[in-house]
Amino acid sequence: ARSRTVGELLAPTSPFDKKCGRENWTVAFAPDGSYLAWSQGHRIVKLVPWAQCLSNFLLHGTKNGANAVSTRLPRQSSESGQKNKPCEHIIDCGDIVWSLAFGSSVPEKQSRCVNIEWHRFKFGQDQLLLATGLNNGRIKIWDVYTGKLLLNLMDHTEVVRDLTFAPDGSLILVSASRDKTLRVWDLKDDGNMMKVLRGHPNWVYGCAFSPDSSILCSVGASKAVFLWDMDKYSMLRKLEGHHNDVVACEFSPDGALLATASYDTRVYIWDPHIGVILREFGHLFPPPTPIFAGGANDRWVRSVCFSHDGLHVASLADDKMVRFWRIDEEYPVQVAPLNNGLCCTFSTDGSVLAAGQDGSVYFWATPSQVSSLQHLCRMAIRRVMPTSQVKNLPIPCKVVEFLCYQI
Repeated sequence: ARSRTVGELLAPTSPFDKKCGRENWTVAFAPDGSYLAWSQGHRIVKLVPWAQCLSNFLLHGTKNGANAVSTRLPRQSSESGQKNKPCEHIIDCGDIVWSLAFGSSVPEKQSRCVNIEWHRFKFGQDQLLLATGLNNGRIKIWDVYTGKLLLNLMDHTEVVRDLTFAPDGSLILVSASRDKTLRVWDLKDDGNMMKVLRGHPNWVYGCAFSPDSSILCSVGASKAVFLWDMDKYSMLRKLEGHHNDVVACEFSPDGALLATASYDTRVYIWDPHIGVILREFGHLFPPPTPIFAGGANDRWVRSVCFSHDGLHVASLADDKMVRFWRIDEEYPVQVAPLNNGLCCTFSTDGSVLAAGQDGSVYFWATPSQVSSLQHLCRMAIRRVMPTSQVKNLPIPCKVVEFLCYQI
C-alpha cells in the first residue's frame, strides 16, 4: 500500500542550491510533541511548533514551503510558569549541523555532581532544550522557548554525528563522534563531561538510549552493535550479525527490542538482552552474500525508527523508498517514494513519519492499527522485565515466546 502524504517543509532557495552541503542529516520531535526541529543544511536549524505545522498542512494542502509556517506566535518564557503558545525560531549554529536532540528536565532527577550550589542553570519542570552536534566537534545547547544559546560543549575532535538524551529527564546527554568515542555530559552540572566511552574501532554513527535510560546502544563503521551499561559506564556486550557498517539504531518503546540499520541492505530486530536476531527486514532480493554485502550501494539503509505502538518500524534506503514494516510480518505494509533521504523519525504520538532530504522535510501518515490487548499487556510487562526474568516465569512456553517477541 502507498502511504498517504501529509505535507512537506521545503528549505528556502539560496545560492548554495546547486552545491553540496544541503544534506539534512537529522530531524527530531520534542518529547512532548510541541516542536519539530530539522537541519536545513549548512549552519541553520529551524524550530517550528508542530501543532501549527499540522494545521497549516490541513489548511493549505500537502504542499508547504518553509515560509508557510512562518507565522510568529507569542514567545514562551522558560523562566516563568506561564504556558503560552510556542513560537518559531531559526538558529544559526555557526557550523554545519549533523545531529539534533531534544531534552526535557525533571527537577526530581538530581545531577550526579555533588557540588551543585554554584551552577549557572536551574532547569525547571517546563525546561526544553535542543542539542546540536556540529562539524567542528562542538555541541551547542539551546533554550527552545527563547532560542538562546546556553552551553557550548567542546571536547570532541571530529564531527558530532549523533546525539541522544536520557529519557528519564536527568538531562544526561550522550554524543557519538567520528573521533571514535562516545561522551557522556551532565547538563544539570553545567555541561560537565562525565565519561568517555571507548571501544569503537572507527567512526561512531549513531547512539540511542533504552526507555529506562539504563542501556545505551551505539553503532558505527564496523559490523558490531555495542551495548553499554549506563550505571557503570561499561560495555555490556557486542551484537554480531551485520555484514557491513551499522548506521542507525533505536529501541522499541518497551525496551524489549532493538532495531539496527546497516549498509548490508538489512534491518535487524534484536533482543538486546540476550543478543539474538528476531527479525530481518531485507531491502534487496535476493539478499547479497556476506562477501558482497557492501556492493549494493543503491540499497544501503540509511535510517530506522520504532513507532510508539511497538508494532511498526520505518526504514529509509538509497533505493528511493521509505518502508513501513510490522514487526511480525516479512514484507512492508506501506511504502512511500523519497529521493536522497538520509534520516527519519516518528512524531511523538506515532501518527506521522518525518524524513529529511536536501534540507527539506517530508511527512507521511503512518499505518494505523489498534493494538491488541495481548500486545499492550506484553509491552507493559516488558517495560519492567528483561528477557531472563520473563523466561523464569511459571507460565506456558507459548506465552513466554509471545512475551519475548519470538512468535
